[in-house]
Amino acid sequence: MTAQPEVAMPRIGGSETPLRVPVDGGELVATLWNADAPGQPVVAIHGITANHRSFTPLAQLLDAPLLAVDLRGRGGSRMLPAPFGLVQHAEDVGAAIRFAGLTSVRVVGHSMGGFVAVRLAQAHPELVASLVLVDGGLPLRPAPEGDAQSPEDLLGPAIERLTMHFASHDAYRDFWREHPAFGPYWSAAIEEYVDYDLVEVHDSGTEQTVLRPSANPDAVVANLVELDGSDGYTEALLSLVAPTAMLRSPRGLFDEAPGLYDDEWIATWRSRLPELSIADVEHTNHYTILMGEGVDAVAGALRCLTAASQAPAGEPPAGQTHRGGTPAAQTSAEQKEAR
Repeated sequence: MTAQPEVAMPRIGGSETPLRVPVDGGELVATLWNADAPGQPVVAIHGITANHRSFTPLAQLLDAPLLAVDLRGRGGSRMLPAPFGLVQHAEDVGAAIRFAGLTSVRVVGHSMGGFVAVRLAQAHPELVASLVLVDGGLPLRPAPEGDAQSPEDLLGPAIERLTMHFASHDAYRDFWREHPAFGPYWSAAIEEYVDYDLVEVHDSGTEQTVLRPSANPDAVVANLVELDGSDGYTEALLSLVAPTAMLRSPRGLFDEAPGLYDDEWIATWRSRLPELSIADVEHTNHYTILMGEGVDAVAGALRCLTAASQAPAGEPPAGQTHRGGTPAAQTSAEQKEAR
């Protein structure tokens, strides 16, 4: 197997077990939090340029095991070879679930991770008890006719960042502190995520070792072109049988409004998926819905769907009106009581 680079894993708190999962082409880096906790296991799947440390805040809220992986081409799994498609990611995550000895898991996918979660549920329904799609998982609205968009147009500086070198971890933190979706909301969790993302790589141009963001640009572009619902993805989404909820942020990748999914586009998908529970998480952007104050709503949605997935057939829990039907977001008071 191809050796993977060692990536520092700073800890904010909570029990953590690092894992290396054998997959095609090498090993997938992962962390299992709260291994001995009694709750139904959670599997967490990160976004397109992200890494699995984005789930540290969620792991600390749950009294349940939480397994999160660095997807192929990102983080500690950055050296894994192609293919980088959603289907391959789903197979890798399925391998990690089995490697960790988990069954009947609740899956939470952020951004592109929501798409991987849907593909996982399609390929391995026996593993997936329920799904929470966090500002992702629904196909992105297509560009207006005649308005061709490149990957650089869609992700902007995120793509450019992946080719940049940084002098130090402090320099990389400073870069992110200037980001409108991160800087005003800076926290220990965001700093840990940012520190983990910067890795030593060999620069073939200068023949030197440099510090660079971990995501492989080729992997990112390969996944970006899949987020329109093509290649059977829409059919997979429409055929979901596990209880599913979506949480939407009203603000986007740069803290702008609207976010990834505008009201009209959400209405379109409500009509196509009437059983899908969709809730807004106010005062969040695409990142803080997971690494900021929005994480309470993610934990709340997981709790709601636990009841839905464990209810006897034909007997939904009290208050449930449709698949995932208890409200996906709870008030702060309800979340604290649940904890």
